[in-house]
Amino acid sequence: MTPEQFIGQKAALAVKALYGLDSADLQVQATRKEFEGDYTLVTFPLLRASHASPEATGNAIGEWLLANCPEISTFNTVKGFLNICLSETYWRESFRQIVSDAQFGILPSTGRRVMVEFSSPNTNKPLHLGHVRNNLLGASVSEILKAAGNEVIKTTLVNDRGVHICKSMYAWQERFNGATPESTGKKGDHLVGDCYVEYAKMEKEDPSVIDKVHEMLVKWEQGDKEVMDLWSTMNRWVFDGFDQTYRELGISFDKTYYEHDTYLLGKELVAKGLDMGVFVRDADGSVWCDLTADSLDRKLLLRSDGTSVYMTQDLGTAEKRFSEYSLDSEVYVVGDEQNYHFQVLKLILAKLGFAWADSIFHLSYGMVELPEGKMKSREGTVVDADDLIEKMYQEAKAASEESGKRLDDMDEADRQKLYRTIGLGALKYFILKVDPKKKMLFNPKESIDFNGNTGPFIQYTHARICSILRKGEGLGFRPSCDGGSFNAKEIRIVKILNDYPAKVGEAAAEFSPALIANYCYDLAKEFNQYYQQTPILKEEDKGTLEIRLALIQEVASVLRRAMALLGIELPQKM
Repeated sequence: MTPEQFIGQKAALAVKALYGLDSADLQVQATRKEFEGDYTLVTFPLLRASHASPEATGNAIGEWLLANCPEISTFNTVKGFLNICLSETYWRESFRQIVSDAQFGILPSTGRRVMVEFSSPNTNKPLHLGHVRNNLLGASVSEILKAAGNEVIKTTLVNDRGVHICKSMYAWQERFNGATPESTGKKGDHLVGDCYVEYAKMEKEDPSVIDKVHEMLVKWEQGDKEVMDLWSTMNRWVFDGFDQTYRELGISFDKTYYEHDTYLLGKELVAKGLDMGVFVRDADGSVWCDLTADSLDRKLLLRSDGTSVYMTQDLGTAEKRFSEYSLDSEVYVVGDEQNYHFQVLKLILAKLGFAWADSIFHLSYGMVELPEGKMKSREGTVVDADDLIEKMYQEAKAASEESGKRLDDMDEADRQKLYRTIGLGALKYFILKVDPKKKMLFNPKESIDFNGNTGPFIQYTHARICSILRKGEGLGFRPSCDGGSFNAKEIRIVKILNDYPAKVGEAAAEFSPALIANYCYDLAKEFNQYYQQTPILKEEDKGTLEIRLALIQEVASVLRRAMALLGIELPQKM
């Protein structure tokens, strides 16, 4: 039971005793920072029953609660708001319940099955910084939805066909003299990305090369063996490269779809839509959905030659997924440049009669920019994901050495692993702490700072707590909830801990890892302020010392659970 529920329950008893109401519209919320109190009961809805002023009604309920509920220590009334302070006894018992709950922060099952599609790269280039934000958002939202009680299926749709793929293939044939990942020492996705950049140069030199690319695409669709063999080989190079990057980032999928398998799926739906009168066929044979009555435009579904477009594929893929997995919802993690596409997708599915069309959600996120400006794949100016991961490792190593943090008790392998943990933690946290809807500027040096709202700050906080616990154990002390009492600062920490399950629910409802990231920062910041002001291992009373150890141990535990939802590891030593 949350504190709000507890106060609501007790206030309901007060209202029944004072005014004879068996049920009432009780509004309980956290007290605003400028007022004294933990939680606030809004009294305005009760005035008709109390026949008194807002202040008198609040005072009457407060007096009843003070007389009948030992868990309530004080109250004050400001106009129509009854501000209530819960007692140290209440918070100590609340803390015991947190500690005893092995599933703290894991919400009850909703019975809902949700598919989250993310990453969805093209096989003509390696993953870059934009993909990193997509992958981190998709993976984190998946974990948050799981923690909120949903069954989650993580999926990706690999765009492995089309003219853009043929561009890389054509450039390889013409300019790369049989180069392979083995012969060049390059990751396969990097080699194919070089081919794509080279093709852009070729087209500038001779725009007619696009005709050769289209010829290759036609041969691909006809199943030409030479073209298909080259396509399979270069795709394999790219997939091997992607897998290495995914492993570094800690990304995995439960199901992978490939565009070469899905691009025809929507054609049956197009035929159905024509029969229903939802779609129309133009004189040239192309098929359209007229959305002008919905204040949109006409949307192409089949070209005049009968080939499908992205929308056709997405219609068919959505229908297949909902029927195959009996989904309750599907979340597409795709950049905000595709807002219109998903608006149209949902509308067309609804016109086709699919009741689940409104269960599709587009998690639209802003692009990532760098201090030096935007990225462009065709010009080869993107920030490669692998290079970024390596840069974060180097930044973490340099920052650790410059800070003077001693790692003499670690062997070289453990030090290197720690630097990678810090570097990845910095990268993931810096990206995920920003509201997904916002564009963001990524600055590697700023992200690695050991102070402020960064991943390394939270990682170092966790390592500091682990160090205190180790020292306490060495002195013969164990974390315990049996003795001692809490001061005001400790109660503040318990309140923040108590908020964690609600924060998980809120983050799941809003598809926002930023809520979890900033919760972690608030908790870590509160601990550090407490640590500066409160002697823990120097405390003379054993009961108080051990309950303080229990408190900071739970802070570390909740930080680990919450940061795991962001895909971030917290080291025990730094």
